[in-house]
Amino acid sequence: MVASDGDLPNIAIIGAGIFVRSQYIPRLREISDSLVVKAIWSRTEEAAKAAAELAYDFSPNIEYKWGDAGLDEIIRDDKIQAVSIVLAAQVQVDISFKMLKAGKHVIQEKPACESTIEAETAFLCYNSLCNHLPYQPIWAVAENYRFEPAFYESKKLINDIGDMMNIQVIVEGSMNSSNPYFSSSWRRNFTGGFILDMGVHFIAGLRMLAGCEIATVSAIGRHIDTNLPPPDNLCSLFQLENGCAGVFVLAVSSMSPKVYWRVDGSKGTLQIERGVENGMRGYTVLFYTADGTCQKTFYPFSGVNEELKSFIHDIKQASKKELSSKHQAEPRSSYVEAARDVAVLEAMLESSTKNGAKVQVKKFQANSVENLSP
Repeated sequence: MVASDGDLPNIAIIGAGIFVRSQYIPRLREISDSLVVKAIWSRTEEAAKAAAELAYDFSPNIEYKWGDAGLDEIIRDDKIQAVSIVLAAQVQVDISFKMLKAGKHVIQEKPACESTIEAETAFLCYNSLCNHLPYQPIWAVAENYRFEPAFYESKKLINDIGDMMNIQVIVEGSMNSSNPYFSSSWRRNFTGGFILDMGVHFIAGLRMLAGCEIATVSAIGRHIDTNLPPPDNLCSLFQLENGCAGVFVLAVSSMSPKVYWRVDGSKGTLQIERGVENGMRGYTVLFYTADGTCQKTFYPFSGVNEELKSFIHDIKQASKKELSSKHQAEPRSSYVEAARDVAVLEAMLESSTKNGAKVQVKKFQANSVENLSP
């Protein structure tokens, strides 16, 4: 595929909602020396134009497109090598396939899918699709928690705490009327609602820290705030494949928001807590050693920036003919990884419908999908 502006890849943004305007466009501006934003699409001309205007300062030739005709124009445009899909979760897989079939690389917003059944079908179709194309288009899912420096650096410390004894993930969210996503209609008509949409982030952080898959869960979900879709509270006991157990608590809306991951080990404790330092939002990492000392490090949020930079790097590498059949895309963005996050939450929600009965988490492998034996 042909790239303009020298060797810079051309991308299109599919979607013009809150996250595109508040996160994608500012983050793409920061890395504008490595790509060209050629087009932005929305269902309506008004929304597409308004979003495009936000990007004129770093992409003066950006085009805005809308409706079915505009989407078809992007699909047929061979100069657009990649697309970023930031739409309602119910339609993202379908739009992703349209772009992948056209040979375009895709980074799709989380969650990966509505259910593990959809993930199974999607992954099998993707593998089949790649057999009929001259090269394998990248299908990435944007899970910024796997790119946050706090988690990346903490993962390096996990062996230093010795044998894992227990894990706690406590999420007291702030999804109320002051939150810009509170009125999002698709999240209210989405299987699992805010629990699944928000929860994949926290499961991603948990899985990355633990370095081990979650085997079984037992959970109770409740509906407390009638302004939110059910359930809005979830309490779960989980067990990792290595035998370590932990608790996962997610309250979608709390009067005192707090988010942290804590791993207790035989030689120390590691904790990641969301907060603010010197006016910057991010994560504080606390590393308690056996002698009672505590190492404290603050990492500002930068996951969205890092995941986009990684995707741009991958499509540049994939476009090089001598590497097109060899380059392995960043595994932290893989569709399989994102599907595994969904599988954990789906198991928790299923357990809740069974009054907390133990449920085994569906396993996704790189080349296959299977159920754990009961």
